[in-house]
Amino acid sequence: MLKTYEIGDSNGKPVVMVHGLFGQARNLGALARRLAQDGRRVVSVDMRNHGDSFWSDDHSYHALAGDLAEVIEMVGGRSDLVGHSMGGKASMTLALTQPEMVGRLVVMDIAPVAYTHDQIGLIDAMEGIDLSGIRLRSQADALLAEAIPDPGVRAFLLQSLDVKHDPPRWKMNLPVLRARMSELVGWPTDLNGLHFYNPTMLFTGEESDYVTEEGRVAMRNLFPLGRIVRVKGAGHWLHADAPEATAGGLAAYLAGPG
Repeated sequence: MLKTYEIGDSNGKPVVMVHGLFGQARNLGALARRLAQDGRRVVSVDMRNHGDSFWSDDHSYHALAGDLAEVIEMVGGRSDLVGHSMGGKASMTLALTQPEMVGRLVVMDIAPVAYTHDQIGLIDAMEGIDLSGIRLRSQADALLAEAIPDPGVRAFLLQSLDVKHDPPRWKMNLPVLRARMSELVGWPTDLNGLHFYNPTMLFTGEESDYVTEEGRVAMRNLFPLGRIVRVKGAGHWLHADAPEATAGGLAAYLAGPG
């Protein structure tokens, strides 16, 4: 069972929040708090091989979807589902294979297609620094700076550095994420003949290149009731780049029936 974190009304309509690669539940914390204000029961998860959840050699999207199904069973057997990036693909996989478990589906800046890029360089950078003398995240940040010049990306990754552990450690199963990278950037082709007929929203970042026309076509094919909304001024991490617009749009959409 995944590590879960709950806020909001325990009797409210449930919504499960699913983070992306190298993330953890806290990454979607601002969105979770916004939904809790509307009386929702908000359950955020650490995905397998991330945060405080278990580690496994299997990191396929079918396995990730199975983990989410267990969480939804825990909250009553049906839930709205919000997933960013890797979490979006896992959420789409569950919706397509077990549609009775998902009410409204929200996918954040990812499409149901295979991508040609990978994130091996970030794993190289994280595994390439010596953590033995680290006591502060700022020290690790300085070591990462040469390989990862973007301070925002470094700050995101460093949220998963446990500096209280002796020695410090990454709260991610980096060897497995490296080994399964082709699956992570891919898409399970056995899903392509399936459909999810409940309300679906794809939020994309205006400045992100993750959802191309190919991705929009694939989304419409698999999710016939899907809508696509572009968030102005946002990149791939739209909930961090445009938090108010993303949270407001998400809350308004999830307030609908389904």
